[in-house]
Amino acid sequence: MEAARARGIETQVLREGEDPFELARRADASALGMAGGDGSLAPVAAAALERDLPFVCVPFGTYNHFAWDAGLDRDDPLGALDAFGARERRVDVGRAGDDGVFLNTVSFGLYAALVAEEDRVGTRVGAAARLVFRPKEVHLRIDGEPVTARIVVVGNNEYRLHPLEVGQRPRLDGGILHLGIARGLLPWSWEERRAPRLSVDAPGPSVEAAIDGEPVRLRTPVELRVEPRALRLLLPEGR
Repeated sequence: MEAARARGIETQVLREGEDPFELARRADASALGMAGGDGSLAPVAAAALERDLPFVCVPFGTYNHFAWDAGLDRDDPLGALDAFGARERRVDVGRAGDDGVFLNTVSFGLYAALVAEEDRVGTRVGAAARLVFRPKEVHLRIDGEPVTARIVVVGNNEYRLHPLEVGQRPRLDGGILHLGIARGLLPWSWEERRAPRLSVDAPGPSVEAAIDGEPVRLRTPVELRVEPRALRLLLPEGR
């Protein structure tokens, strides 16, 4: 906060129960930023999209995948403040249905279950321990095709997929969704597909999912699409 004030940036610390989207939507600002992890960024980015304002990502969370893919130094959150007033780069965003914005991924299956369990028990290790002996497959229809898998992930732009891991994106403005499907008890490979939009359906009226690492339930069928170069991302010079 002190570093932001020194740069003339107004800050607000989120309190329990406050909605970051509504705060950003009402803020008297020429640019909107969020200091947090991946799950914290999307609501403020959604407000920036709605208001056609530039957006600043300040890596201040656990993983900071979006910051990494954008070329930011994840170990230098104060340096990321220099993005305010700096150059603008247009990047893609994903949409899950009519309202949900995602900057990174929408996941189904084992990873979504892990995120939901972590939210309940409070730790990733504890959540993994509870799930390791409960093989969990997800049954979906993707663009009408039946899919049974351990993990299904839809990325905003193409990811380098590794066994049991979603890696880095070479670019954020390719205008595509990247579908990865991993099958089997120990999934060591991915089936991959690329498309500007995907329809995901499930047997029930809703499906457990994770959006940018946050647990959600999505009404089915959910239409996933990419909005090319919709977000006005600000980056510090040299990044």
